[in-house]
Amino acid sequence: MTKAIKLLSVLPPPQRARLTELAREVHFPEDTRIFEAGGTADRFWVVRSGAVSLTQRVTSLRSVTVASLGAGDLLGWSWLFPPYRWDFGAEAFSAVRAYEFDAAAVLRLCEDDPRLGVVLVRSVAEILAHRLETTRGKLLEQYTMHHSSGPL
Repeated sequence: MTKAIKLLSVLPPPQRARLTELAREVHFPEDTRIFEAGGTADRFWVVRSGAVSLTQRVTSLRSVTVASLGAGDLLGWSWLFPPYRWDFGAEAFSAVRAYEFDAAAVLRLCEDDPRLGVVLVRSVAEILAHRLETTRGKLLEQYTMHHSSGPL
């Protein structure tokens, strides 16, 4: 499995500096719902400390954790793709400190600095590919555990 991509660390220093000028420090207490699936995706975060659980509702009363994020991880990518709605929910598993970015401001910055735009989109795509690979591995593991007694 490949190593997780940390968004701010992969940006070249000039582009990272321009992007972080737009950052606002925020704090989420433990057990805070940060966003819900289907809500408007108009911002994203880079986790500074703490842990965030990405959740998927499986019934009206039950959610499952599909990923856990920590320091340096990107929280939220739906702001980059229409229809700009969250695909998952997110909850602070512990107290979380993060940099928050307004999506519209970041998209304007990407238009002004196409190099930043390309690097940012490529980095988000690599993060998504890594998360997909991780999720696929977890699903295969679960499938194998539940079907190990019989033929596949």
